[in-house]
Amino acid sequence: MELLRAKFIPVFTCILFLTGLILPVASREKQIESVCQTPVLSRLQRHRVSSGETLETIARQYNLIPETLTRLNPSLSRGSAPVGREILIPPFNGIRIQAPRGSTWQDLEKAYGVRADILFEINGCERTPTTVFIPGVNWSSAPKEENYTGLTGYPLREVGRIIIPYGWYDEPLTSERRFHSGIDILADSGTPVLAAESGVVAFVGQQGNYGNLIVINHSGGRQTRYAHLSQVNLQPGQQVQGGSIIGAVGMTGKPDIAAPHLHFEVRHSSPQGWVAQDPEIHLR
Repeated sequence: MELLRAKFIPVFTCILFLTGLILPVASREKQIESVCQTPVLSRLQRHRVSSGETLETIARQYNLIPETLTRLNPSLSRGSAPVGREILIPPFNGIRIQAPRGSTWQDLEKAYGVRADILFEINGCERTPTTVFIPGVNWSSAPKEENYTGLTGYPLREVGRIIIPYGWYDEPLTSERRFHSGIDILADSGTPVLAAESGVVAFVGQQGNYGNLIVINHSGGRQTRYAHLSQVNLQPGQQVQGGSIIGAVGMTGKPDIAAPHLHFEVRHSSPQGWVAQDPEIHLR
């Protein structure tokens, strides 16, 4: 099937990012999201059209655009919303498509302008795309310009060798194709780990494969994560200055390699949650 692109090529980079997001300490557990989210198409709400409602008023109620509803509900294609009709409501704007047989997430990225890692995560980390939700809308306004030039610091005292970069790679032991949401920087156990930017500590503790994890929220809706630590020197809610020691390199959790290293992530707040980005573009 040919990819449906006409009149609806979303530009994900135009999504308005939440600025200066600092969650209450009591909510810190909730913001440590698994990379593999519940697929968007498994989180659809149902809405029964009431008397007096229109396609526009229903879309406004859920902070969506009417085209999102009409594309997800073909029965609304004529722009009407019959009373009593039950329609599906997605958690954010986008379209549902049937991926062509044999296509990859990278193929969909080229077709729709949305990064493959974002599509992979919000669609439940399925290895092969089938029925897929593509986030975005036709934005009528230009993206907000920023003066952001990257993180002010580096997470270690010296620049280290990146043994596993951000993105897709073949797992050495199984040759399985996997997605790596950060970078693994080689460093001796006990090496001090530094805050790459000033911010507020959102989470400190054990977190699955991450092991001992520190999460720091920064201005501009950005977040850094420091994993596999042997020790941590912070408390949730604490203000931290860029360059200060926050912990030490270790091997806790389930590291991807046997050598001691720091797993470092940079994430950006979006309507889809904290989306992983390539840390190298943020490091000076």
